[in-house]
Parts: sequence; structure tokens; C-alpha cells
Amino acid sequence: MDAGLRLKNVREQLGLRYREVQQASELIAQRRKSSDFAIALSRLADIENKGVLPNIHRIYSLCAIYRLDFAQVLDWYGVSLDEMWRDAMHVRPSKTHALGLHEPTRGEVLLPLSLSPGVDLNDTVYLSRFIQEWGRVPLSLLAGIDVANRRFGFVGWEDERMSPMLQPGALVQIDDSVQEIVNTGWANEFERPIYFLEMRDGFACCWCSLAGDHLILQPHPGSPCSPELLRYPQDVDVVGQVVGVAMQLRPVENLKRTGNRRTRPATAPK
Repeated sequence: MDAGLRLKNVREQLGLRYREVQQASELIAQRRKSSDFAIALSRLADIENKGVLPNIHRIYSLCAIYRLDFAQVLDWYGVSLDEMWRDAMHVRPSKTHALGLHEPTRGEVLLPLSLSPGVDLNDTVYLSRFIQEWGRVPLSLLAGIDVANRRFGFVGWEDERMSPMLQPGALVQIDDSVQEIVNTGWANEFERPIYFLEMRDGFACCWCSLAGDHLILQPHPGSPCSPELLRYPQDVDVVGQVVGVAMQLRPVENLKRTGNRRTRPATAPK
């Protein structure tokens, strides 16, 4: 429905005549000490019937008079404040700066509602495979992420291969269109690709390098884990490359630093 027609319907539901809206807007203009808030009879008629776009001050006055949510009326005119975060991400200023954008407070986002029973989060798991049900929940901050069509993994609480860079308990986003292992092409460890792998007895999330017909699973130098050597592709599949991560920056207090590691030591090729 046209935004002007929506405003007309609201005015009629409130039983307000053009003259009453004009007078109310003039009171707002006097209180705000600006004639920009005033709405003449002819302008109100044009807004409702001819699709004339009101300026931001008149939208404010109409919202105040009609008891409407300002962001909702902007939505009617095709301006969604909940999209501002996603639009802002397409602009990348070169200098570090503070964010003045407010978090969206309306809308819904599609998120997993339930996981398959028996999922052991001590192990690294391919989370997308265990999602039983998707549903919409009011969490607009994530509305720009098409989570149902992305792939996600969970770094097990006992998987320290990439610690401290990638902490146990991290949620990773996987691009399953990138499955080629590269051995070079990065300038530092932050540029080096991290891969999500499916092995015969579980999953792994770490750096990798090819050595003939074997794949070396390379842990972070700060990790207590050892490199692993697996036949490739017989014993390991590349699910994809990690392209996003959500994790706590402080160490998890109950993380087990001792005991059996969920990794294998490197072995000679068979």
C-alpha cells in the first residue's frame, strides 16, 4: 500500500480532519521553533493523494500527531533503519573510528531453534548438519545474515588446534565453495586460510598444507597440539574455508588444559 494512503487511513481512523492536523502541526512548529514542522492543508492533501514525499520534519509531525512509530513510517517510504548496519558494511573507511549507529530494535531473523539430540560439543562439529529446525526470532541485529543458506561449525571445547587464535567454543562460518588447499599466498598468520575438515572419526578446524598425497593438519604455534598427517583425500574431506568467527576473547575458565587431547600425533605415511 502507498505510504500516503497508509497515513490517510490512520488519520481517518483517528477521526482527524485536515484542519485539525494542520493546527496540531503548527503547535509542534511553535514548540520546536521551526516552521519546517508545519504542514499546510494543500501539502497534507498532496502527501495523501499525490504521493508527494514529506520532508523529515513533517514525517516527525505526522508521527507525533498520529501516534505512529517514526521508524515504521520510514519503512512505509522504503527506508528501513534495520538495513543501515548492512549498508554501512559496504563502506570501508581507511581510519579507525567509533560507531554511532544504533542497534536495530525491530524485525526478526532466521536462526536454528533445535539441534539433533546427542550432539557432543566437546568435539568439533559441523553444526549445519545437526540443525533440526529453523525459526524466526526477534533478533534484528543479525537480520543481514542469510543464516539458513550458510554453513556453520562449532570448535569443540576440547579442540585446541588453533588456540589461542581460535578459541575452543568458537562458532565459525564456512564457505563450502572454497575447498582447494593452498600452501602459499599469505603474508602473516591472519591471512593464512583456516579450513574446516571432516575426518573419518570427526571434524577439525585448522591450518592445512598438502604434502604429496597427504594432508598436514597444522595447529597454531601457541597450541599444545601436534601436527597430524592424513591420507588425502582417502581419510579427510575439506568442508570449506572458515570466513567468519564468533568467540569469547577471554579464556573459558572450565577449559580442560590437561588430559586426553582430541588430536592425533603426526605419523609416518602408510
